[in-house]
Amino acid sequence: MGKKSAYILLKITIVLCCASMLVSCSSTYYSAMEKVGKHKRDIMVDRVEGARDSQAEAQQQFKSALEQFDSVVKLEETDLKKAYDSLSKEYEKSDAAATKVSERIDKVESVAGDLFDEWADELDEYQNKELRRSSKKQLDRTKDRYKEMIASMHQAEASMEPVLKIFRDNVLFLKHNLNAQAIGSLQGEFTNLKGEIDSLVKKMNTAIESSNQFIADIK
Repeated sequence: MGKKSAYILLKITIVLCCASMLVSCSSTYYSAMEKVGKHKRDIMVDRVEGARDSQAEAQQQFKSALEQFDSVVKLEETDLKKAYDSLSKEYEKSDAAATKVSERIDKVESVAGDLFDEWADELDEYQNKELRRSSKKQLDRTKDRYKEMIASMHQAEASMEPVLKIFRDNVLFLKHNLNAQAIGSLQGEFTNLKGEIDSLVKKMNTAIESSNQFIADIK
């Protein structure tokens, strides 16, 4: 076996080992939670609520960032360093809020996959065909509602990146050009940023409403 083949085999082995460890950790976690009365359905509701709340928090943070951006473009030249520090902090907060949203969505997808797999497997345990058929319909309906909700979440998630790009570019530009001309350039960017944030807020609202509906249906 050549060095390249051996290296590829090693990478595959590492990936499989990591995947096995993750499955084992998930199983241990679910078992521990079931002992205290929390099943996958309950965990999923908790995580959807967490994702919904993180989106609401991100929405408020981006609104705050826009307000700060607006105030910065009205500052006098003597306040340029203050303007940069202020915008830089708002960008960092916004970036952290966006990261939190993505992490919460990942957690929702993780437990959803496990819940639906378990539900599908347990259909074979039914002796009563009518009950099995009814449970299968409920599973299909729940999966359909989940797909709508998670798609809405991902749309809201994707809408954050254009805002962050505009924000990041302008923070860097201000950092490299601490002068009145830089502030003038920021004034031209405000309309673009406002448009992106307005779009983000609408998509966030849609995702939050979808999450609330899913939570009400699955409880």
